[in-house]
Amino acid sequence: MLSEERRRAILELLHEDGRVLVKDLARSFHTSLITIRKDLEFLHHAGELERTHGGALPLKIGALRDSSLQEKESQHRQEKIKIAAAAAQMISKGQVIILDSGTTTTAIARACRVIQSLTIVTNATNIAAELADTPVEVILTGGALRKNSYSLVGPLAEESLKKLSADLLFLAVDGFDVRYGLTTPNLLEARVNRAMAEAARRTIVVCDSSKFGRRSMSLIMPTSAVHETITDKGIPKHDLAALRKADVEVTIV
Repeated sequence: MLSEERRRAILELLHEDGRVLVKDLARSFHTSLITIRKDLEFLHHAGELERTHGGALPLKIGALRDSSLQEKESQHRQEKIKIAAAAAQMISKGQVIILDSGTTTTAIARACRVIQSLTIVTNATNIAAELADTPVEVILTGGALRKNSYSLVGPLAEESLKKLSADLLFLAVDGFDVRYGLTTPNLLEARVNRAMAEAARRTIVVCDSSKFGRRSMSLIMPTSAVHETITDKGIPKHDLAALRKADVEVTIV
């Protein structure tokens, strides 16, 4: 195996398992501990992982990092399209659906454009624009505009959600630490997300596998408040097992 192939394989294992150990990698690739250490050092300096004593962990992402919608749009695009398709299959004619702001929920909105007798409640102005020329009825919460995410937040958004009832909430998140819960970098966004969950009968988290193991600053809700998660096959095995142990249904696309 070439060194580049081995390093790619190491990154795949890291993404799958959430951590790697030097001794386990040496055994798996039938090579020396020194070679694996050199591989990990190379990947560390390339910004691909975080080197630790005896192994490596995924890169840490700052709890305050709040990427723009444009930045997120280009990341994990194919996974988001597949997640959106799976979400759309769960939606029935005549239902009321809540979509929070995010690129994955925007993909869900696009997948719902042809559904008849559907009402979508959202705090995302870009989602409302996506559905403006479709049969879908759109209810846009009030609130102050967050220009970074095109979302409406604050007391007006929260109060409007308290007066509504929905069948399903599809919630996109910045971080999903299964032991801790769902997180977002913005305090006001977290409050609106909680109001959405209170208004919906069922909360479904929609996130690509890169969100697992991450924590942002603001806790939205604990994992125990989630009914179902739709994600891709890259979800780390230990997170998948923990979700199922917590009685969260998991759909893998």
